[in-house]
Amino acid sequence: MPELLLGALGLMLVVEGLLPFLAPGVWRRAFQAALSLTDGQLRFVGLTSMIVGLLVLMFWH
Repeated sequence: MPELLLGALGLMLVVEGLLPFLAPGVWRRAFQAALSLTDGQLRFVGLTSMIVGLLVLMFWH
């Protein structure tokens, strides 16, 4: 189980690093846009991301 979690963490870090590496200007603009969102909007984005991630995991298994 720890190996699976470490693998998932590693994959997440690789995916998270793709945009800043490949297109730093786009990443910077997206980050600046995220800074202008309200707390409620950020929570909605986070909740939506978690739900989509859970659905992907459910269909994958």
